Amino acid sequence: MSLRIHRLARLGLLAATLAAGSAMAQTAICYNCPTEWADWGTQLKAIKAKTGITVPADNKNSGQSLAQLVAEKASPVADVTYLGVTFAVQAAKDGVVEPYKPAAWKDIPDGLKDPAGNWFTIHSGTLGFMVNVDALKGKPVPKSWADLLKPEYKGLIGYLDPASAFVGYVGAIAVNEARGGTLDNFKPAIDYFKALQKNEPIVPKQTSYARVLSGEIAILLDYDFNAYRAKYKDKANVAFVIPSEGTLAVPYVMSLVAKAPHAADAKKVLDFTLSDEGQAIWAKAYLRPVRASAMPKEVEAQFLPASEYARAKSVDYGRMAAAQKAFSDEYLKEVR
Repeated sequence: MSLRIHRLARLGLLAATLAAGSAMAQTAICYNCPTEWADWGTQLKAIKAKTGITVPADNKNSGQSLAQLVAEKASPVADVTYLGVTFAVQAAKDGVVEPYKPAAWKDIPDGLKDPAGNWFTIHSGTLGFMVNVDALKGKPVPKSWADLLKPEYKGLIGYLDPASAFVGYVGAIAVNEARGGTLDNFKPAIDYFKALQKNEPIVPKQTSYARVLSGEIAILLDYDFNAYRAKYKDKANVAFVIPSEGTLAVPYVMSLVAKAPHAADAKKVLDFTLSDEGQAIWAKAYLRPVRASAMPKEVEAQFLPASEYARAKSVDYGRMAAAQKAFSDEYLKEVR
């Protein structure tokens, strides 16, 4: 009798172990997939519904994600990561991501993917001013980089930390290019941020969407997709401004983490973000999907006119990545 009980206990333990292993296999860890950014909340629910894989939300920014990937290189925790393109270029150099060419690889334009597959674009955004018009309390909506230096906007401006968050670095590149700088000369941006300190800007490290909606930050250097989401989905009195001097459009990318603990499920997650359904979710969140055919006409009609977007340029993202540390060091020394 005791032998039978022992066998049954062993069988029960084996079944529990197999069940636990199966449950673990249905989880993929993503670094930098925050619910409130780029509608990752909807995307993560869709991934679960379609693939059965649970991807917990994660509220890091690109810089924090890369730092943790490097720290965990010998024993990775994450399976996939979502990064601004410059951080992905660095991640590949650091050896913390590995090549994977997803199912829709051929649909991604050259220049928006690493030829080896270390990273690939899933969507892009254009940087500008996300403005809570009500929080301005009658002040005019700023139209230019120069406007933000006016004393009337003191205490009303926010931008993400350019030394840590990708969107912060994009803002620095955008203002630098708009004011005559280059990827070899960041003096215009450094001078601009030093001048902006007189207006006592709020400088968080992570997405501040809710702080704009609440009016705590009236003017945030942010992407078009967040402003359109606030205006059309959250029905807030929010305007998006492409500054008159020009701005930057940039891709956001994903990568398979090197030695990912759940690599098979991670690949399914990456495939889904580029599927028709995954790309449609990005488009409905006002991001430009990398597969242009996924952008519905009725969504595109809610964007600013093409004539406004003509002021948004691209740069050599590889050079932008190479220049990032030097800019960050200079910013930390001169501004913060």
